[in-house]
Amino acid sequence: MIRVLVCDDQWIVCEGLEAILNADPDIDVVGIAHDGAQALELIPQLNPDVVLMDLKMPGMNGVRATHHITQNFPHVKVLVLTTYGADEWVLDAIRSGAAGYLLKGTPRDALIAAVKGTAAGQTHVDPAVAGQLFHQIARAPAPPPSQAIVDALSQRELDVLRLLARGLTNPEIAQRLFLSEGTVRNYVSAIFTKLEVADRTQAAVLALRYGLADLGDI
Repeated sequence: MIRVLVCDDQWIVCEGLEAILNADPDIDVVGIAHDGAQALELIPQLNPDVVLMDLKMPGMNGVRATHHITQNFPHVKVLVLTTYGADEWVLDAIRSGAAGYLLKGTPRDALIAAVKGTAAGQTHVDPAVAGQLFHQIARAPAPPPSQAIVDALSQRELDVLRLLARGLTNPEIAQRLFLSEGTVRNYVSAIFTKLEVADRTQAAVLALRYGLADLGDI
């Protein structure tokens, strides 16, 4: 059972999310918080696997709360669910350690899938947000491609990394490269180890920063 703490300052939003998530037999909404500080107080009591986090809230906002959660409760994943897709909100949340970033227009099934995926260690970024994130990274001064990083990856791992940076899932990568899903999972795991990253977003960001993928791939 995936234990979820919902953090949003709007009661009606919290009630709606609770109803949607509790309708799935694999998810249990164990608590509701209405600002970041309250979420931090509840985490030790409720021990959630995932915090579904709004960003713009009175008191401690979601960005600050996410930072505190990832620093003090590293086993808890933060999945941002907000109306804000502006560059500064996206980057601040990702830098603070958010495991994923969804907009509140996300369909019910996609939201449930994102919560389950986040609990399993996957990264979910809304396509509308992903484009902004990567363009913002591309505008920042970038170092030249690291030969050490390039040499560490096999050609097939580079192929997988480029598709991963485009946001393709493991099954989609497997289909594109004519590989089994298990083989792709192994390649992704090897890529994470060699790049010293924890998830797909970090791998994609690094790939862009070091020229291993470019915006034409996205």
